[in-house]
Amino acid sequence: MNSTPRALNRILLGLFGLVLMAAGAAAVAAALIPEAARTWRAVSSSAAAGIRSLGVRGGEDWLWILLALVFLLLATLMIIWLAVQGRGRTGDFLQDRGQEPGEAAGTVTITAAAAEQALKVALQDRRDLVNAAVTTWRFRGTSALRIRVYPRQGAAPARVAEEVAALVEALDAVLGHRAPVLISISAGARARFTHADRVS
Repeated sequence: MNSTPRALNRILLGLFGLVLMAAGAAAVAAALIPEAARTWRAVSSSAAAGIRSLGVRGGEDWLWILLALVFLLLATLMIIWLAVQGRGRTGDFLQDRGQEPGEAAGTVTITAAAAEQALKVALQDRRDLVNAAVTTWRFRGTSALRIRVYPRQGAAPARVAEEVAALVEALDAVLGHRAPVLISISAGARARFTHADRVS
């Protein structure tokens, strides 16, 4: 539901993996195959000689400046990449600007925290759930709710989904606004090792 660029992330991870695999294969080949080791030494020696000759002709200062610019560019790209991860959260769930005839001018805002807390309070007393998390995201220009619940072992997922959907419909009726909702039912380690209380 968030706007993380998954395709870009997969491409970057794939390229990074290919580079690491190529470097690993080259290191293994240089360690096990004498011809590969000799080729690697020849290539590295010629590259080092070329860099030294460039430094002698133009002075070594420009090499350090170029290296600093490359690292600055890499740092900027990494900051941009981190900034675009996980976007999409919003702090407002509903805004009513009062544009109907006869209504007073102004805006009524219901924060995301209000809607999230209302659902969390309704879910935390359920004995068939270990935990529940509610977050609000921007989805196709409107606010949407993501509800993640962790049922206990033995709880029927279909029944949990129906009852959570009923809570969402009740919230829609109270607020007079129908929002997109994603209900996610997860089974984590806490749900597997937590058992319902029994009275003997």
